[in-house]
Amino acid sequence: MSLLVAGGFLPMPPMPPMPPEPPLPCLDISAAARLLRAGGCLVYPTETFFALGALAANADALARIAAIKARPATKPLPLVIGEMAQFAGVAARGFLEGPLGEDFRELAGRFWPGPLSLVVPCRQALPAPVKDGLGMVSVRFTPHPAAAALCRLAGGALVATSANVSGEAPAARAEDLDAAVVAAAGGLVAAGPPPGGGLASTVAGLLGGRRLRIFRQGPVTAAALRAAGYEPEAF
Repeated sequence: MSLLVAGGFLPMPPMPPMPPEPPLPCLDISAAARLLRAGGCLVYPTETFFALGALAANADALARIAAIKARPATKPLPLVIGEMAQFAGVAARGFLEGPLGEDFRELAGRFWPGPLSLVVPCRQALPAPVKDGLGMVSVRFTPHPAAAALCRLAGGALVATSANVSGEAPAARAEDLDAAVVAAAGGLVAAGPPPGGGLASTVAGLLGGRRLRIFRQGPVTAAALRAAGYEPEAF
């Protein structure tokens, strides 16, 4: 590029290079768990996509997540657990002994850990953002080693909503994450294998008698559920 001056053209100096993007604030698992226990939230990998999460019992952190995502308050936040013992802190008391308990145990035994979220009655003490108007919550046992370790070290189920502003695409690669979302959350865990991408988890509800209602199609297909002896019904 040049500038017209008296007597001819004067070369313009080259434009300075754009400053590099600041690195995403990465945390190791131990530091991330401390942040979660202190009431913070962060971005972490799951078996499907990067998730924006916090301890499910922390109402203030859940409000922060909803604000970061601009997520409608009427859309409950899904959960992940890192070991079966944590299910007892999510499900309503007596659920496993009730009429749906046997179906749940068999289904979880077949597909958990894995990308199958089950909609079950939840404990009344859980904050409103994770449950629907009927007191139901969506939960899955994550097979991702970093996500499962975070649940165990933080001491409970974590919110696992995709780490993006609502309406935007989820990210399966750290470089595809929205830096503003990560910065607002407070940090990023990038340990373990990268998310697999593809489809978000299958979401199903238990109807009894080995019948299931499919709220969202995903990696655990209707054919796979039928092969396991269940009768999936589309929502």
